Amino acid sequence: VQLQASGGGLVQAGASLTLSCVASGSWVNTNTLGWFRQAPGKEREFLGGLSWSGGLPYYPSSWTGRFTVSGDAAKNTVWLQLHNLQPEDTAVYYCGRSKGASMISRTYDSWGQGTQVTVSS
Repeated sequence: VQLQASGGGLVQAGASLTLSCVASGSWVNTNTLGWFRQAPGKEREFLGGLSWSGGLPYYPSSWTGRFTVSGDAAKNTVWLQLHNLQPEDTAVYYCGRSKGASMISRTYDSWGQGTQVTVSS
């Protein structure tokens, strides 16, 4: 499977962005698409995911509601909406494919190239 992430950019604090991840190639409806981010010097952090079989997003226990995941199976696309962005949200945002619902990056076997989000104060 190939994943293409897009939608990042440079924004001011308080702004919103919507990131997209389009999947192509070998794909089954039991797959999960997950969103992660990685800031310099930090580990990759799970933000939210969507399992095609269930159709409902899932989030880590730290979820505050500022980021939301949605998808369109017909378009093989998952979105990550980022609201009220802050400088500490600056990172490279990645989408990945897992064969089951997971929040652990090492269980994801395919990754998009990442899209940079930079938030200025």
